Amino acid sequence: MIERYTRPEMGALWTEAARLNAWLEVELAVCEGWRKLGRIPEEAMRHIRASAKVDPARVKEIEEVTRHDVIAFLTALEEEVGPDSRFIHLGCTSSDIVDTANGLLLARAGRIILDGLDALLESLKALSWRGKGMLAMGRTHGIHAEPTSFGLKMANFYAEFTRHRERFAQAAAGIAYGKISGAVGTYAMLDPQVEALALEILGLKAEPSSTQIISRDRHAHYFTSLALLGGGVERLCVELRHLQRTEVLEAEEGFAKGQKGSSAMPHKKNPISAENMAGLSRLLRANALASLENMPLWHERDISHSSVERVIMPDSTCLADYILHRLRGLLDNLRLLPENMQRNLQASYGLFFSQRVLLALVERAGLPRQQAYELVQACAMQSWNDKTSFPDLVRGNAAISSRLDRDDLDRLFDLNYYLRHEDLIFRRVFGERV
Repeated sequence: MIERYTRPEMGALWTEAARLNAWLEVELAVCEGWRKLGRIPEEAMRHIRASAKVDPARVKEIEEVTRHDVIAFLTALEEEVGPDSRFIHLGCTSSDIVDTANGLLLARAGRIILDGLDALLESLKALSWRGKGMLAMGRTHGIHAEPTSFGLKMANFYAEFTRHRERFAQAAAGIAYGKISGAVGTYAMLDPQVEALALEILGLKAEPSSTQIISRDRHAHYFTSLALLGGGVERLCVELRHLQRTEVLEAEEGFAKGQKGSSAMPHKKNPISAENMAGLSRLLRANALASLENMPLWHERDISHSSVERVIMPDSTCLADYILHRLRGLLDNLRLLPENMQRNLQASYGLFFSQRVLLALVERAGLPRQQAYELVQACAMQSWNDKTSFPDLVRGNAAISSRLDRDDLDRLFDLNYYLRHEDLIFRRVFGERV
C-alpha cells in the first residue's frame, strides 16, 4: 500500500540501488579527500571516478557468501575498478560509509517532507480563509460550548503545523551530519582533513565527536519530530471525522464519481482518508519509540540499531510523505456545509449564551458570581430538559430581567459577538492584514 501511494522521488531514495549509490558517493568523496592530500595519485583518481559503479545483484550475490553488506559492496567495487580499488575505503570502517550515507539520505528525505509541509500549510491557509466568518459550534468534551468559526478551527491547525515544520526543519538540519573518523572515532587510520574535505563535497557537517557511529540522539530527534507531526495529523483527522458524522455533517470528504462507500450499504460516504491517515500516524509514533530505543548502544557501538533503522528510515519518511500528500488532497477537496453549522448552532436552544448572561449579571447587575451562576444554570437546565429557547427563558425570568433591560439582553444574544476577535487571531496566525 505504501509503495503504491508514495511519491516517486521519496520512494526512489530507499531502493537498494539508491542505498548502494549513496555508499558510493561517500566512498568517492573520501577518495577525493585523500587525493587532495596527495595520498591518491591523480591518474588513479581519474580511473576510480570513471569505473566505480555498483550492481545491486552482484552485491547481493557476494553478500550470500560474506554475510557482510559493506564487504560485499567493496568486493563488487574492486571487480569494477581493479587494482586502483586499493585506494577505496582507505582508513575507513563500515560505519563511516553507512552512517554518512544515511545522513545524506535522511537529509534528502527531509527536504521532500519539508516541501510537503509547505504545500500542506498553503492548503490549511486557504481552508482557514474559506471558513473565516463561517459560524460553527465550538465543542468541549464533545458537548456544545460556545460559537467559533470554521476558519478559526483551521487557523488553529495552521498554527500547529507551522510548529511541526519548525521542529522538523531543525531535526532535518540535525541529521545532515557525517563522520569519517574510523573504528572508534579517533581518526587513528585517517586524517581529520579527509573528513572535512569529503563532507564538504557531500554537503554535510562533521559530527564533532563520534564513536564508530554518530550518536543516535540525532536520529531520535528526526523520528520523534515525525511522530509529533503524525500526532498533529491525527488530531486534524479526528476533527474532520467528527465533523462528518451524520448527526453533525458540517464538513465531508470529497466523494468521486463512481466511488463506493460500503459493500453492503449503498448510501455510505465514509471519512476514509481521515481514518487512513489517523491509522498511519500511529506507525510514525511507533517508529519514533524504536528510534529512542536505539540511543543506548554498547560502548563505541553495537549493531542493535542497524536492523531497526533499515525499517524505520524508509518507512517513516515514506509514510510522512504519503500522509502529507494525501492530507493536502483531503483539505483541498473538503466540502463545507455552513447550513448544517447553523442548524447545529441552534440544536442546543441557544444555551451557549449562558456565559454572557452570567457575566452581565456579575458585571452590570452586581450580583455575587455564585448567585448569578445559579440563576443562569436554572434557566439552562430548564431549556435543555424542556427543549425550549434559552434566550426566551432568560427574558422571562423575573430575577434576571429585573436586573438587565431589553436592550442589554438583545446585545447578549448577538451571535456576531463571538467572532469580534477573529481578525486579530488571523493576523497573529498568518501575519497579514485582514
